[in-house]
Amino acid sequence: MKMMTPEEVQARLLYRDGLMLVIDKPAGLPVHRGPKGVEAFEDYFDALRFGLPRAPALAHRLDRDTTGCLVLGRHRKALALLGKLFKQGKVGKTYWAVVEGGPAEAQGRIDIALSKRDETRGWWMKADPHGMPSATTWKVMGRDGGHAWLALEPITGRTHQLRVHCAEMGFPIVGDNIYGSAPRTGGPTLHLHAREVIVPISKNKPPVTIAAPVPAHMGELLAKCGWKGSE
Repeated sequence: MKMMTPEEVQARLLYRDGLMLVIDKPAGLPVHRGPKGVEAFEDYFDALRFGLPRAPALAHRLDRDTTGCLVLGRHRKALALLGKLFKQGKVGKTYWAVVEGGPAEAQGRIDIALSKRDETRGWWMKADPHGMPSATTWKVMGRDGGHAWLALEPITGRTHQLRVHCAEMGFPIVGDNIYGSAPRTGGPTLHLHAREVIVPISKNKPPVTIAAPVPAHMGELLAKCGWKGSE
């Protein structure tokens, strides 16, 4: 992925107040630097200070190939508050995914415990009855012959939870080259998008609701499943 200019980073801003920012994360960029020191989205956060002495910081994380709503805290106190809201499950999160095949029902809930596949594989996860309890609700938003458009809401926030849950249920996410059928390289980009966050950041005001636009790589299959393009 080519380097982004400060203007390009700022153009991805979806919401800003005194405590937090919500930014539209692109696909193909990890949110923070791993042990290999590769380029990360947080390297660009200095362009999002907007007058504050320090760059904002991540309040949570999204996978490298997941797009959409990423919440940043603008200073330490805000980060502590956001961290607490995420940990307590008070932040509403809705993801859109295009999956292969799809569930027979219109909606449902997945309860499959997860654990790390093995320590050498970093973030890779597996279904494990003795693992951490993990729950996801899903709703079918539309279908075409071979795919379904799902709205997924993670009740717990495990690493790769939505990807493993969909794969284990027999409807892997399109473009998933770890848990799905996509090839390791050269396949479609992961069709998983953090569509909306609802953050109760202020005690005296209603929660802030932010939606991220659908990324270009998901438009074609979503349209086939009934997405109208303006939603």
